[in-house]
Amino acid sequence: MADLFNIGLSGLRASQTNLSVTGQNITNVNTPGYSRQAAVQAAREPSFSGVGYIGNGTNITDVKRIYNEFLTNQVRTSTSINSEVTAFRGQMEELNTLLSSTATGITPGLQNFFDALQTSIEDPASLAGRQLFLSEAEGLASRFNTVQERLSTQTQFIGEQMSSLTDQISRLSTSIAGYNDAIEKAAANGSQPNDLLDSRDEAVRQLSELVGVTVVKQDSNSINIFIGSGQPLVVGKEASRLEVVQGRSDPSRAEVVLVTGGSQQEITNLVSGGELGGLIRYRRDVLDQAMNSVGRLALSIASEVNDQLGKGLDINGQAGGQLFKDINSPDQVDSRSRARPTNTDPNTSLDILITDTAQLSTSDYEVLFSSATEFSVRRVSDDKVSGPFDINSVPPPELDGFSINLGGAGALGAGDRFLLTPTRSGAGAMDAVMNQPEELGFAAPAKVDASLENRGNAKVTQPTLVAGPQPIDPAVMQGFMPITLTYDEANSQFLLSSPAGPVDPATISVTPGQGNELEYEIEGYRFSMNMTGTPLNEDSFEVGFNTGKSDNRNALILSDLQTDAVLGQAGGAAGYSFSDGYGDLVQRVATFTAQSRSDSEASGAVLKQTQNNRDSVSAVNLDEEAANLIKFEQYYNASAQVIQIARSVFDTLISSIR
Repeated sequence: MADLFNIGLSGLRASQTNLSVTGQNITNVNTPGYSRQAAVQAAREPSFSGVGYIGNGTNITDVKRIYNEFLTNQVRTSTSINSEVTAFRGQMEELNTLLSSTATGITPGLQNFFDALQTSIEDPASLAGRQLFLSEAEGLASRFNTVQERLSTQTQFIGEQMSSLTDQISRLSTSIAGYNDAIEKAAANGSQPNDLLDSRDEAVRQLSELVGVTVVKQDSNSINIFIGSGQPLVVGKEASRLEVVQGRSDPSRAEVVLVTGGSQQEITNLVSGGELGGLIRYRRDVLDQAMNSVGRLALSIASEVNDQLGKGLDINGQAGGQLFKDINSPDQVDSRSRARPTNTDPNTSLDILITDTAQLSTSDYEVLFSSATEFSVRRVSDDKVSGPFDINSVPPPELDGFSINLGGAGALGAGDRFLLTPTRSGAGAMDAVMNQPEELGFAAPAKVDASLENRGNAKVTQPTLVAGPQPIDPAVMQGFMPITLTYDEANSQFLLSSPAGPVDPATISVTPGQGNELEYEIEGYRFSMNMTGTPLNEDSFEVGFNTGKSDNRNALILSDLQTDAVLGQAGGAAGYSFSDGYGDLVQRVATFTAQSRSDSEASGAVLKQTQNNRDSVSAVNLDEEAANLIKFEQYYNASAQVIQIARSVFDTLISSIR
């Protein structure tokens, strides 16, 4: 009888355990990361009797977790990729809207600027037309300022987001380290703590949403977690933490450091994956380039427009004034160089002066001093190193359209570093500074008249000022004018003379009947004209100072800036115009945006598929669990019936003895 009782009781215990496990599954059907559990049942060792071995019932040997490590790792990896792409796409959408919108984009303002210039060209003496041009210049500068402000705000927002994300990462890493400790202790009895393992896996999955991680299992049932290129975040029950600090090379930027014990390691450029990796990738690969591109465009427009206006005369016969603030104003120069706090003298600065906007790139630069005077420059975009240079050389070292000077007094030493951002602040500093429309230098400074006694049919175009001091000095120009060009038929050349002294060259050979370029220089001013036709001996032309208020020749040259290639001429490249330069930026941002949308959809689909794969194995199926409830309930009732029969047999036996 005892054997029958024990068999029935073992069945009751087994069915009760199965019912408990089934209930646990049903209760946690909506618990994130929960893996379905199942009781493992085995027959007890049988006993030998005279007729053979007779069983002794059943035991529950384990409660196992229905778990597939490969599928879980797939979910973790897909989660990290999807979170990174989603964060990257969110920032790209905002940037794309900013640059391409008619309300905030640069293209409409640039078009309005040149349209207003065309209106002024039609009547250069009209103050109303000139005032319209000044207003559009202010509008253009305002658009640049707005774009710079929005980009700076986005940079600040990213820094704040990075701080929030690192706090969450640190909390999760501490939680995972705690799970490691608890799991090691719980597993000491030889069984796996399923619920703790599920909780740890869910914490790791949540961590992968924030940053890309590498998980390494240990023999002690714990896991180690690494980020970046192998930096330890969790090792056993010890957790490091991430913090956001002010950048050493760029104090305006937030940088990520890994804090382990009392040491810190900067890992910003090593982090990838997750929301944090997406924000860092966007800032590094897109936002910095966008700020530098817009800044370079603003610097080029201000420089080219100011230079051309400085070659002309205003309504009062004076040199044209500056329409935009000088690109090498003190505030802009101060913003282009940042010293490392660890330098010999952190207050020592470098003056970065823009010398040729056509040669500017959109990269940042790092300066490293190998001694107190010698340094090299690394271009961040392609790691090209230039130098060595001497900081005391005259003229100062120059590359990529800017020069490097020592700013005031200060000490330098080997190992000192500086971050150079020649174009980053250009858009924010752009400002229309001209207040009086009369100061616009629309007129050319020189004009040419043919002698009334000329007998040939030669004609020359009005002189163009090719080069000279900026701005021009009308008093100096009046001093060396008129410049007379007299034709010497015997030698087929023009003789040049000026009351102020020699003209370079003193003679210019021509070919009568063909087009000829006449280029000459005096006191640093170089002029160019074209001659057609055939002059006769002693025919002459006189280049004099222009006094016409209705002259628009310099304004016409200024209008050519709309299509002239004035950007991107570094390395002998053909270059491109203002509109093409901004259009290229908008196109690249649009391409990045479209690609991020595709990546987001693709990674979302992959994530959903991997989650479905994992759920097909580990998730709770209520229909299946309901069937198990019925099955184990019947199992329980049947085991109880076995006990009931054993009792009835036992009662019959007792009754027969009585």
